[in-house]
Amino acid sequence: MAITNFFAHLAAIPFEGCVAMTVKKDAELLTVSVLLVNEACGDAAKAHIPPLILKGSAKELCEGFFPAIAEPIAHSSALLVNMEQFLKGQETARKNAAAEKKKTEMADKPLGTPEVKPSKYESLMASVDALEGEGKFREAWMKVPQPSEFPEKAEELRGRRKSLSAKFSPDLFGGGQSNSTEVEPNTKDYVTEHTDAEGLYDEGEGQ
Repeated sequence: MAITNFFAHLAAIPFEGCVAMTVKKDAELLTVSVLLVNEACGDAAKAHIPPLILKGSAKELCEGFFPAIAEPIAHSSALLVNMEQFLKGQETARKNAAAEKKKTEMADKPLGTPEVKPSKYESLMASVDALEGEGKFREAWMKVPQPSEFPEKAEELRGRRKSLSAKFSPDLFGGGQSNSTEVEPNTKDYVTEHTDAEGLYDEGEGQ
C-alpha cells in the first residue's frame, strides 16, 4: 500500500480550527478549494475571508499544493484568532470600565452618611401635605416621620411638626380642630334691622 505524506504536511501547518477542502475533477484538471473555518471566532467579519482556489493536474498539485496553502492558512488562522481576542478584549474593557465607574461613584459618597430612601421619605411627606391641605393638622402631625428615621432631615422634620402643632385646636379635651378662618359678623345687615332712622340702637327691637 502506498504511503502518503498528505496529513503529515497538513499537520505541520500552524492553524486553529478546521480546514475545509473541496476537490472538483474536470478531465485531467483538478480544482481544489481550501477554506479555514474557526467556529471559536465570534466576529462576523470572518465570513468575508474567501477560500483559496488551486487548479492544476494531479502532478502539479502534488508538487505545489502544500507550499501554496501553508502560508495563507497560517495567516488566516492568526487573523481569526486575533479577531476573537480583540472581541474578548473589548468585552473585558467594557466590564472593567463599568466596574471602575461604579467604584468611583461609591468612593464619591461621603463616609458615615446613611443612605436615604427618597421614595419612602417623599411618600410620607406627600401624605403630610395632603392632610394639611384638608385641614387635618393633628393627623398630618402624626404622619410626620420621626427625626431618627431620617437624621439628615431632622431639623426640617422638627420644624414641620412645630408648624403643624401650632394649628391644633386649643381644646385640651379633644374638642376638635379650630377653624383656620374666622367669620366676621355681617354688621351692615345688623345695623339695618336693629337701629332706628337716626342710626341708634333700638332697645325695643331686642325685647
